[in-house]
Amino acid sequence: MKRILALAACLWASGFGVASAQTLEAIPNQVMVDESAAIRATGLQPNQRVSIQAELVDGESHAWASQAEFLADAQGTVDTSTQAPVSGSYNEVSAMGLVWSMKPAEKHVSAYRPPRDWSPQIIEFRLVTNGKQVANARLEQLMVAKGVQRKKVEGQLHGELLLPDTKGPHPGVLVLGGSEGGLSLSKAAWLASRGYVALALAYFRYEDLPPRLERIPLEYFGQALAWMAQRPEIAPDRMGVVGTSRGGELALQLGSMYTQIRAVVAYVPASVRFPACCGNLGLPAWTWQGQPLSYVLPRFLRNPQAMMVASIPVERTHGPVLLISGEDDGVWPSEMMAEAVVARLKHSHFPYAVEHLKYAHAGHRAGRPEVVPVWHGRVVNPTSGREENLGGSVKGDAESSLDAIPKVLEFLRRSLQGGPSEP
Repeated sequence: MKRILALAACLWASGFGVASAQTLEAIPNQVMVDESAAIRATGLQPNQRVSIQAELVDGESHAWASQAEFLADAQGTVDTSTQAPVSGSYNEVSAMGLVWSMKPAEKHVSAYRPPRDWSPQIIEFRLVTNGKQVANARLEQLMVAKGVQRKKVEGQLHGELLLPDTKGPHPGVLVLGGSEGGLSLSKAAWLASRGYVALALAYFRYEDLPPRLERIPLEYFGQALAWMAQRPEIAPDRMGVVGTSRGGELALQLGSMYTQIRAVVAYVPASVRFPACCGNLGLPAWTWQGQPLSYVLPRFLRNPQAMMVASIPVERTHGPVLLISGEDDGVWPSEMMAEAVVARLKHSHFPYAVEHLKYAHAGHRAGRPEVVPVWHGRVVNPTSGREENLGGSVKGDAESSLDAIPKVLEFLRRSLQGGPSEP
């Protein structure tokens, strides 16, 4: 009898007859901001209904939160990378659904802001059963890869150079923002984290540069490209340009002018030159050799003659072109204009690859290279001071990012990592 009791005690200590501990974990628990992690709960009863809650505090100290309920599978597991929630902040299979579907806790918050000084973003998760928290987990998102260096660029050029923490020379990418002005640092940090030397170049609304996007000389960008080609960290025959919105318009324009550019990535771009922004529509945005370049007023976007005069000659580009657009873009019809670029290149028998990633339910933030809360309220353009209708849905914008991130990286790898593209 004593032997039987002793055996039973050993089995009990070994875990037989005891319910498994309920656990929650992020796999992996540290990722780059453009990567996904699965949130996984174990030790549940088969078909048990549980809630997973998520919270973060953004760079402006605003709280964001989401929640979703799941049914555990036959093994008593919930995995966000393979299972859709039965209710909650989102409703499809998405490893990072609890992150991109977050909304602010305070009504006055208009948009998510990243951590200051590129500190890691910490996201807390809680597993709740029967109204009680039984486990928790933490995910750390890195805004920039460890070891990436930042160097301020001053003098004739204004910007920041971001360098990967690996031996070069590396492909170089000129990174251009849009009508908000200043520096497009987040995209530059993303590219530097992925092995590119990225120059985030300001061209207005920064330091002693013009306050508005008016009469910007395109020679300035030629100086930037020449400067990049002289940097020992950059392979001069492997340079590209990445631009967003007005910066996408500019990226296409520069690609048509400068042979040093061997690849163009244009997020939500225009196929034509638009006027100055934001205020006096009677002024040109760009000049060349002291002369204004023709432009089209927004109200004439459906006028073929006006569009033809202001069209960017993209067929002169010396490398492949990648376009990203949202069919629900509320700022301008980026999908229609990206299609016009594709049609023009096809008509001219363009010898390089052309790709167009278009997303049905995405707006003016289509394809952003980060997996963060995408909900936004009233967004004000800092240059004009006016509210902008960005368009898109939370799900549409998030799905466009998740789809575009690897495709943009693969495009740049094919176009720049192996040397100059060949027709």
